[in-house]
Amino acid sequence: MSELTSFSRKGTVLSIWKTWGYRGLPAAIMKKEIGENIHIPVGSVTLEGRLDVPEHADRMIIFSHGTGSSRFSPRNQFVAGLLNEKGMATLLVDLLTSRESITHTARFDIALLTQRLAAVTNWIREQPVFRNYHIAYFGASTGAASALGAASIMPGNIRAVVSRGGRPDLAFRSLPLVQAPVLLIVGSLDDEVLDLNREASARFRCPNELIVIEGASHLFEETGKLQEVAELAADWFERNL
Repeated sequence: MSELTSFSRKGTVLSIWKTWGYRGLPAAIMKKEIGENIHIPVGSVTLEGRLDVPEHADRMIIFSHGTGSSRFSPRNQFVAGLLNEKGMATLLVDLLTSRESITHTARFDIALLTQRLAAVTNWIREQPVFRNYHIAYFGASTGAASALGAASIMPGNIRAVVSRGGRPDLAFRSLPLVQAPVLLIVGSLDDEVLDLNREASARFRCPNELIVIEGASHLFEETGKLQEVAELAADWFERNL
């Protein structure tokens, strides 16, 4: 099992891995805000992610991106930035390798993406420095399906889920199994996705809420709409983590 043992303190991004044992993050580093690109071993592949840990954080929000997106998504980076300001750690991770991401089949393989997200979550939970963190998911578009799927197979480990313009219909069988409180955020102009989220809301057995942002389209590109998404997500996580 690989463990994250330290972060670089320079502009050059570097992660140091140790196969056996754990020496812990240096106290001087842990007192500071950590921002690093990291590599996470999952089976036969290594996934890339961006990890940001504010000082005194004890909550981790893992992002599951939509098809064709990545950890560089400006929308998810915007939301993550606001969550960091609220004192929450964030992990924006690519669930596919660069080679896999160009394959149409892999990009829509919700089962694979769900398994990868669960594996990433387990890796985070195994790191001693994050062992007492409460973990939640933020899923965007098709990424919401893998977030809900992973939450359904990790009851008790995932404390909350937020879906932004999500496609919960791609994980319909998993919805009744989700135990964590779920917030569904959809734009009023995103008619088809709004209908799918209404159907999903009726299938949940867990506490859930559907919020429609007036005047917003699927990507929430309209002025101020993404800010609303970020604030709603932050409030949901603060109440449920």
